Amino acid sequence: MLVSALLTSLAINSGLCVLFFVLYSILRKQPSNYEVYIPRLLAEGSSKRRSRFNLERLIPSPGWVRRAWKLSEEDLLSSSGLDAVVFTRIISFCLKVFSLAGIIGIFIILPVNCSGTALQTIDFTDFSNNSLDVFSISNIESGSQRLWVHLCAVYIVTGFVCYLLYYEYNYISSKRTAYFYSSKPQPHQFTILVRGIPVSAGSTVSESVENFFREYYPSTYLCHIVIRRTSKLRSLINDGRKLYRRLLHLQSDPNQEKYKRLGLFGSKVDLVDHYGKKLEDIEENLRLQRSEVTLAGDEIRAAFVSFNSRYGAAIPFHMQQSTNPTNWIAEQAPEPDDVFWPFFSTSFIKRWIYKLVVVVACILLTILFLIPVVLVQGLTNLSQLEIWFPILKGILTITFVSQVITGYLPSLILQLFLKIAPPIMEFLSSIQGYISHSEIERSACTKVLWFSIWNIFFATVFSGSVLYQINIFLDPKNIPGKLAVAVPAQASFFIAYVVTSGWTSTSSELFQIIPLLCSLIRRPFSKSTDDFQVPYMQYHREIPRILLFALLGITYFFLAPLILPFLLVYLCLAYIIYRNQFINVYEAKYETAGKFWPTVHNSMIFSLVLMQVIAMGIFALKKVSLASTLSAPLIVLTLLFNEYCRKRFLPNFTAYSAEALIKKDRGDQDNATMGEFFDTLTTAYQDPAMLPVHYSENADNLNEPLISSLEIRG
Repeated sequence: MLVSALLTSLAINSGLCVLFFVLYSILRKQPSNYEVYIPRLLAEGSSKRRSRFNLERLIPSPGWVRRAWKLSEEDLLSSSGLDAVVFTRIISFCLKVFSLAGIIGIFIILPVNCSGTALQTIDFTDFSNNSLDVFSISNIESGSQRLWVHLCAVYIVTGFVCYLLYYEYNYISSKRTAYFYSSKPQPHQFTILVRGIPVSAGSTVSESVENFFREYYPSTYLCHIVIRRTSKLRSLINDGRKLYRRLLHLQSDPNQEKYKRLGLFGSKVDLVDHYGKKLEDIEENLRLQRSEVTLAGDEIRAAFVSFNSRYGAAIPFHMQQSTNPTNWIAEQAPEPDDVFWPFFSTSFIKRWIYKLVVVVACILLTILFLIPVVLVQGLTNLSQLEIWFPILKGILTITFVSQVITGYLPSLILQLFLKIAPPIMEFLSSIQGYISHSEIERSACTKVLWFSIWNIFFATVFSGSVLYQINIFLDPKNIPGKLAVAVPAQASFFIAYVVTSGWTSTSSELFQIIPLLCSLIRRPFSKSTDDFQVPYMQYHREIPRILLFALLGITYFFLAPLILPFLLVYLCLAYIIYRNQFINVYEAKYETAGKFWPTVHNSMIFSLVLMQVIAMGIFALKKVSLASTLSAPLIVLTLLFNEYCRKRFLPNFTAYSAEALIKKDRGDQDNATMGEFFDTLTTAYQDPAMLPVHYSENADNLNEPLISSLEIRG
């Protein structure tokens, strides 16, 4: 990529960022946009709509930046949970890493790279039409002693990253324990999920659970709830929600047509009465279905089992319950609101088949994604593009058009295609057998991360056929050499990718383009200003993007340090913008108590090892064999460090220690509300589809709405 193409991409994305910031500063002050830019504050009652016009609304102001910057970690923890704290610490961790790497890269490595012979042949009067390779390690001639500077930089950054990883793992682990100590009694702390329940002839699943835990855990067992197949009930409830929304919309908007002809030759009917009768039919069906599910004993061999102490629940969770390990399988229960109920309606055979389907689907999706990658690589090469599309030869001779096509368009296309990955991975994780929404999100986060690393990094670096990419990794001895040749050649593309995908996507997160458009479209058809939902942070979309940029920064900091300033700008934007979103937009829906951090740690270790392997290949390619040999111990030391961290910290993210559980139980002995809590625990894990429909009075004379407003929001 030429310097001119990168400058064009930089100008376009900088302009978009400034535009988004200015528009956000104005639009966020308009009362009609509160549900888009401050829905959390609106729902909490911290902010109210103002009807009087004020000239200040039309003047951009940076006050939100100051509030986001001053937000303390304790305030963030209390308002958004530990997951939000971990997310912001991922960004601050990367800022620390690339601040040091930036100082080394820009002030030491970049001058060394520029001291090569290639820079002497450049015509500086036509500098914009030169390649960015003159600033990379490719500019240094083979056998040069200046390459020892790069080896020292690799050692320094590796040591600094490992130190920060240890510090963060230790800090978040202790924060996770402190968060547990400060929490109120919660149902999932006292409950486990038991699957593979054996049932003897003439007894039910409920009786088997009762007898087993009464016999083996008589002093700690409290109660249980057997899970039933309720997929039909959920379908009816969903139909009822849709009808209820239509009915409310009809009654809230006087301009809506109240009479409509049914069918082509049918008579006109009153839609309010028509929908009301339909809701009555759905409610009657719900009652019948619930009776059938209860009486027919349509039980799944799984149950939530609750105990009278946290330690009492931990004992069966950590122990094998039967001589047959496939019976009485225990796992920690999620929060009641976090339970993914459709999972339980799937049989064991279906779950096993779905796991195979997910593996195959991920492989096929990865292969299919090579199509846009090849297209993107073609756009970066004008000669290749002219071969594919001869009709464009005349247009491609225009300087600005060629710069946009080679500099901005490839990264934009890749970013748009990558947006389909998170929802697909979330769906694949949902059918894989996880019992909670948070586990699905964590699984989707890991899938999106490795999908991004393979398809954005490796597929771009080794742009070619699928078989060519596979053959590279089937011959491990040649991997360092292949990476040493291919990775530096794509430095300019990844710089443009950081600017396009990083700067623009983060600014668009602030601007909330899609929610704003949806609000503008919905506004003429709805007169209710309170009909909105507070969104929640989708970590499986954002964490992989940050970690992908971290991988690019670590691998390229000594190859092409020009990427580091652009990366630091992205991280600074992300730090301010996401803190602002946690204050104003996102609410905490599910809480994993920091369980995303092991994924972050593993990704950073992978990035370090990849950087060290590339360094080995580069030094060998540049005929500095001793430097290549000295790079090998770094890989071993990094992997040993990772193994130590895995043994030292990972168990704290799997389950809480007996010490913590017993201390917490003893602290609750004097808690007067524990009796009331245990009473609610008996119904905490009741399937929402089995709960009775509640009637409430509507302000528009809908005397008996058949689906409650609570269910509507669910």
